Amino acid sequence: MEDAIKTILTRIGEDPGREGLIDTPKRVEKSLKYLTRGYQQNIQDVINGAIFTAESDDMVIVRHIEFYSMCEHHMLPFFGKCHIGYIPKGKILGVSKLARLVDMFARRLQIQERLTHQVAQSIVEAIGCEGVGVVMEAQHMCMLMRGVEKQNSVMTTSAMLGSFRREASTRNEFLTLIKD
Repeated sequence: MEDAIKTILTRIGEDPGREGLIDTPKRVEKSLKYLTRGYQQNIQDVINGAIFTAESDDMVIVRHIEFYSMCEHHMLPFFGKCHIGYIPKGKILGVSKLARLVDMFARRLQIQERLTHQVAQSIVEAIGCEGVGVVMEAQHMCMLMRGVEKQNSVMTTSAMLGSFRREASTRNEFLTLIKD
């Protein structure tokens, strides 16, 4: 990877031998491995057995889970907040595991639409809940610093599965509760 990064530096008109760039290929490789570490993770390891029996069938919501990802089209960052709600059906997830699932999928080359759906689907698969809703709001550097350069743009995506899709009252309760 270091050789490829040196080639990129040369192609953009830089000198990879310049003092400030000598170790850049090594740092970029380390950074990219960290930023895409989600490829080395799987749902079972992330959840790590933190599935618990619960009699509650009331909505569980975690708001404002920050996430950082990279778009697969330009390999530029996008970042924002994720809101998750689900209705248990005998099983609940440890609360930190929701954030860890978001991170696992976010730390791959992504598009926000797919990321939103992957988070929702992984929760259904993990605990067989009655329904789940995921809303993600993000700013995309490909919109902010290149192309159309729209500094205040925020993209919002949602995935509603099970009762969150079927029942307007469930969906509306979730959407009302995640509002600031």
